[in-house]
Amino acid sequence: MISITPDEIKVWAQLVYQACGIVLDAGKGYLLESRLGPLLRETASESFSELLYKVKADTTKQLTRKVIDAMTTNETSFFRDSSPFDLLQHKLLPELIDRRNRTARPGQPVPLRIWSAACSTGQEVYSIGIVIRELIGDSPQYQPQILGTDISDQALKRASYGVFTRLEMERGLNPAYLQKWFTSQGEQYKVRDEVRALATFRPINLLEPLIFPYRFDIIFCRNVAIYFSEKDKISLFDRMAQVLAPDGALIIGSTESITGITTRFAPHRHLRAVYYQPV
Repeated sequence: MISITPDEIKVWAQLVYQACGIVLDAGKGYLLESRLGPLLRETASESFSELLYKVKADTTKQLTRKVIDAMTTNETSFFRDSSPFDLLQHKLLPELIDRRNRTARPGQPVPLRIWSAACSTGQEVYSIGIVIRELIGDSPQYQPQILGTDISDQALKRASYGVFTRLEMERGLNPAYLQKWFTSQGEQYKVRDEVRALATFRPINLLEPLIFPYRFDIIFCRNVAIYFSEKDKISLFDRMAQVLAPDGALIIGSTESITGITTRFAPHRHLRAVYYQPV
């Protein structure tokens, strides 16, 4: 196995930060070695310096995309940490629907817009979709839309297929939901069209300007800002406040907090879950 030197860690940390905002300190050499090892072999590079040269020299940026795919953490599961989805099903969505119904134009479907800001391979998006279908069915009165975004092209490709292994299905998914919302394809399972139709996917770097044609009612941004610097966290949540509806809700990871990072949101608690609303 090729080892990475302290000097190489420094220059690789700079490249990774510029590419996707992940902050790596001097002690993360093992992470660079394990994540970039396959790319080292794929490009027949004899050192991490040689791989770095090839990445920078690649005008197509394909190697940069492969570095991003390797370095971004795609750890996810269906209904991961169930409390946000209980919050969505029993409080946020019912109250949102009530508010939107009061202001809806007669005869016009009510839009419900949700953004999964670091959707990885799609389990969070489809968990949200299942909650929506369980709550409102396929009623033409509503027009639910889920946007799933991620910086990893590889993760988004998998998410858009909506096909998962048996092991992925067994991690957090209620067996009743598996039977109701997925179809078996040999050793894999495909999300049913009723749920898949709710979702669209696109690549977004959360360090860049957030430009959307509308504001979101609910934003999920869980377990991604923990990899950002303090400065980038402040920028991210300030920009998210601008694309969230005034009565919308932001859901972050269960171990995260934005108190003291931004004054754009106020925390609220419902049972075991915490969510944030614009102030």
